[in-house]
Amino acid sequence: MTIFTLAAMLPKRHYTQKVKHQNRFIILIPSYRNSNVEQTVASALGQSYPQRLFDITVISDHNNEMTNFHLAQQPITLLTPNFRESNKAKYFQLAISNLPQFKLYDVVIILEAGNIIESDFLEKINTAYENAGTRALQAHRVSRNSKSQVSQMAAIFEEINNTIFRKGHNRLGLSASLCMSGIAFDFEWFKSTILQFKASWDDKNLESILLQQHVFVEYVEDLYVYDEKPQHAEDFNRQRGQWIKSQFVTLLKNIHHLPWAILTRQYDLADKIIQWMLMPRMVLMGLVVIMSAILPFIYMSLALKWWALFAFVLFIFALATPDYLVDENWSRSSLKSPLILMRCIPGLSKIADFIDYLDKKFHHTKR
Repeated sequence: MTIFTLAAMLPKRHYTQKVKHQNRFIILIPSYRNSNVEQTVASALGQSYPQRLFDITVISDHNNEMTNFHLAQQPITLLTPNFRESNKAKYFQLAISNLPQFKLYDVVIILEAGNIIESDFLEKINTAYENAGTRALQAHRVSRNSKSQVSQMAAIFEEINNTIFRKGHNRLGLSASLCMSGIAFDFEWFKSTILQFKASWDDKNLESILLQQHVFVEYVEDLYVYDEKPQHAEDFNRQRGQWIKSQFVTLLKNIHHLPWAILTRQYDLADKIIQWMLMPRMVLMGLVVIMSAILPFIYMSLALKWWALFAFVLFIFALATPDYLVDENWSRSSLKSPLILMRCIPGLSKIADFIDYLDKKFHHTKR
């Protein structure tokens, strides 16, 4: 964590070289019970990029009739599935299968309902895609709502992840982590991959596939996607619980690749598997603060070590946090993080789902 935070301070790569080729884009926007998809569509339609060179497909699942009515008035392709068990893999498979056969695309862009992009987004991503020389790009997701302490804390932790797992990794020649949105892929690669995708859509599942196929993920830090953050502690912890479950399930599926990745010098894959072994930042912060508070009543000399660890972790997090987020509320939000976590421990019940998964896998293996 410390190494990647320091590496992130190295000079960044600038995509200043002008490109003549203009790629043709297909923008996919899955939306599940989220009326904010209308704002996302409006920002996607307002691009300065030539309109003939991009199309938009919205997969509107279980949205209300008024939202679908408004979307149907827009120059987009609207799909309204009603899956019994909804997941993004099904959405993308449906979208790819319903694309016109006579249209050819170079790049697919994935946004989430609630994302907002600037009018020059496609121009910038076209330049970055041509200069990067890779089939996968990750844009810089930033918060568009940091009014509550919960949303501000979510924004801080997102930027810490951007610094460590995207910016810092790229600076050292390693592949960046994916977010759930603001991603661009080579269209043919995405099409062939998603149509064979049997698991539910997950950024870590996709990372595993990319790394095993030696596809490098470039992080474009000056290409912004404005993302909605959870406003309430329950939503925040439910989201983190899902991510924790995803991390451990992905680790379970891929840990057997680690020895081979090390032996064959697949450093990207080895780094990613080791990364999935690490304790999530939110849990780490909560553990350090709680231990620092409890140990003085048990063993003072040991408490001093935890206080030093707390100070060091806070320093690294402060170093990894962009200046625009470090204000008078930063310290209060950081110190409140373990309290917010403790307020909704049931939100981390997704870990129990993971245990159920292990149990089912064990019994299946036994048979």
